[in-house]
Amino acid sequence: MARAWIDISVPIASGMVHWPGDPEIAVTQLAAIDKGAVCNVSHLSCSAHTGTHMDAPLHFLRDGKSMDSLSLDATIGPARVIEILDPHSIKPGALRRQKLRAGERILFKTRNSSRSWKQPSFDEEFVFISKEAAAFLAAAKIRTVGVDYLSVGGFREDGVETHHALLGAGIWIIEGLNLSAVKPGRYELICLPLKLAAADGAPARALLRPLRTGASSK
Repeated sequence: MARAWIDISVPIASGMVHWPGDPEIAVTQLAAIDKGAVCNVSHLSCSAHTGTHMDAPLHFLRDGKSMDSLSLDATIGPARVIEILDPHSIKPGALRRQKLRAGERILFKTRNSSRSWKQPSFDEEFVFISKEAAAFLAAAKIRTVGVDYLSVGGFREDGVETHHALLGAGIWIIEGLNLSAVKPGRYELICLPLKLAAADGAPARALLRPLRTGASSK
């Protein structure tokens, strides 16, 4: 049986939820066949950190790498989805039980996937990676971290600290995933951000499919 890809991206649409202070997302039509044009042409206006997206080190580090310097094997290859039940944040205690290995790509599934994305307005109470857990991930030399809402750090706490700990350790960040249709386990990951020159982030399309039995998890 074919292993089907699961789209874990959120659609970009006008008026969609976004980080407070970022510009509103707008998808407008510049030309329409129904109005006499020879083709349909759309215009997109949004932050580089819209919907499913990636953070480059430059997002929080003055001399950090930009989005176009991403090594593609950071976001293409085996990944592990870990479910976190804590309704507040991801903490070191939950990570110690996971036997993390250096170089892993880790995606965290929390209540955000089933709760936060269904809210019409920004969810200030989303589950985030605590600064202590971020330091734990950095010490474990994780390669890539993904979360299922708009930031690895919290809205009221650990926003800057968590980003600094992860990006400062060379960990690439995927934010804005929707893992509601994904069970914990091992998968193949493809996440490709737009190649925006000298940018601190970029929207991305992310896909998972179950890892073939017996395949390497590295």
